Amino acid sequence: MKVILLMAVTADGMIARNSMQLIDWTGKADKQYFVQITREAGAMIMGSKTFDTIGTVLPGRKNIVMTRDKKRKSQDKDLIFTDQAPGQILSDLAAQGFSCVTLIGGSMVNTLFLKANLIDELHITMVPRLFGRGLSLFSDSLDTHLELMAVKEIGEGHVLLIYRLQK
Repeated sequence: MKVILLMAVTADGMIARNSMQLIDWTGKADKQYFVQITREAGAMIMGSKTFDTIGTVLPGRKNIVMTRDKKRKSQDKDLIFTDQAPGQILSDLAAQGFSCVTLIGGSMVNTLFLKANLIDELHITMVPRLFGRGLSLFSDSLDTHLELMAVKEIGEGHVLLIYRLQK
């Protein structure tokens, strides 16, 4: 199972000002890339705060929300709330026929997957903005080496950086 961490960050490395900020600051180029990659994968994993910020099931892909709240349930076949560990989520997706999944945050979920050595690639859109303070890509101290695979200018001054994680 290929796991792609797909995030937009400001030039000073923030993914949001706070955990409930709408992702309305990234621009059209990043949003188009996000839709393309998540639809190609067919499944995406996020934390409950990220899902609550989005506010709806994103169509055309399975939305998996990691939460410790056992009361969260869904009747929508494309929305799954789970308290499973990252490895078990990936095993379940593989059993359903998925070969790729996107990880779309937030920082705590990103950290869980990275610490479990489950992320294969980082697709980071660098957005020409500065927040000064906010949430970073990960919620814990790490020391992970990356290999640069590609750098692409995708419009509006956005730069897409694609890295492979060295395992």
